[in-house]
Amino acid sequence: MSNGPAGHVVRSTDSPYGETIKSPPLRTLLTTEDGITIDSVYEPPAVVYDGSRTPARDLVFVIAHGFTGDLDRPHVRRVAEAFAQYGAVVTFSFRGHGASGGRSTVGDREVLDLAAAVAWARSLGHARVVTVGFSMGGSVVLRHAALHPPEHEGRTEAHTAARTDGESHTDAHTDAVVSVSAPARWYYRGTAPMRRLHWLVTRPAGRLVGRYGFRTRIDRQEWDPVPLSPVEAVPGIAPVPLLIVHGDRDGYFPLDHPRMLAAAAGGHADLWLEPMGHAEHAVSAELLARIGDWAVTAGG
Repeated sequence: MSNGPAGHVVRSTDSPYGETIKSPPLRTLLTTEDGITIDSVYEPPAVVYDGSRTPARDLVFVIAHGFTGDLDRPHVRRVAEAFAQYGAVVTFSFRGHGASGGRSTVGDREVLDLAAAVAWARSLGHARVVTVGFSMGGSVVLRHAALHPPEHEGRTEAHTAARTDGESHTDAHTDAVVSVSAPARWYYRGTAPMRRLHWLVTRPAGRLVGRYGFRTRIDRQEWDPVPLSPVEAVPGIAPVPLLIVHGDRDGYFPLDHPRMLAAAAGGHADLWLEPMGHAEHAVSAELLARIGDWAVTAGG
């Protein structure tokens, strides 16, 4: 894909989705309710010239990456490119990641970051918002949807106003939720990768590795209070459509996690168990396309 100068469209001929034309992205810093700056990018929907698909102009995907990711990582860009075939896309870096401010709280106050990104997406004129989260981001989209129900917008303690250029926006609810490779419960240490992650988060030496090895700044404070867990949040998401996606080869969270989430939804959620590993690195182009198709229908 060529990188056109600012203000020019970019033509892509090597995309798996056919020849596309993209308008230039908009990059900005959002400010969360608790004063953290969040690096964010808005990309208008791609125009596909092979005749196979017309993106929805009113639909926007807000992508919540996994722990140690950020909006510039190749695996996040690949996901964004896939969903740009269906609508506009907002990517952002959680606090403590990439060019965003603050420190990572590993899924707690990150709900405020997502709410800021959703509010910004709506302020740009999109009537339908689909949040898609991976791993840590998968837990965040679940908690965000429960804490920001459409009928009670602006009344929850996790409410965020996204402020750009002095303007305040308060409409931070989502119209559909996709959670990929998410945990169901906190403090899980049943796999070797999760034991390594706990060392990274809880030990001073681990946090140094996080900062210099993974470009992730981790808060040293323990949760107080412990936030609502993903499985506790799921019952509060209905009637917003919910899709839970999980790999049968996930090395971080075994299949009891997605099954717990689906059971907590009481039949409201769709559960897809896929032949894949964990999160953005493992999701295939074919699966991203199916998620896009689901989102277009479920988003209203």
